[in-house]
Amino acid sequence: MAENASDDGTLDVDLRAIASALPARIDATPEGVEQGLAKLVLTIIEVLRKVLEHQAVRRMDGGSLSDEEVERLGLALLSLDGRLRELKTVFGLSDEELEIDLGPLGRVR
Repeated sequence: MAENASDDGTLDVDLRAIASALPARIDATPEGVEQGLAKLVLTIIEVLRKVLEHQAVRRMDGGSLSDEEVERLGLALLSLDGRLRELKTVFGLSDEELEIDLGPLGRVR
């Protein structure tokens, strides 16, 4: 499977597009290291949250979840969203600072 992706070069192009959207480096000064790492980690968590949310919607639309599972999944996603908001406040980060352009996959906001 990975062989096919590298054969046509699309994986390389996609990875380069993602890499160009990421900051060139993390501010490694003593004052900025915590902020930079928090931004990186929260951005990754936000990307994963969006993927989970998308999968949940697909499963709901496909009818593969019971009402109870839908309820639990919704509560878990709301809880995660709330915790992310708390962490953004703690580290003084805005939603715009966690945006990432994934090239052909679009912007994660």
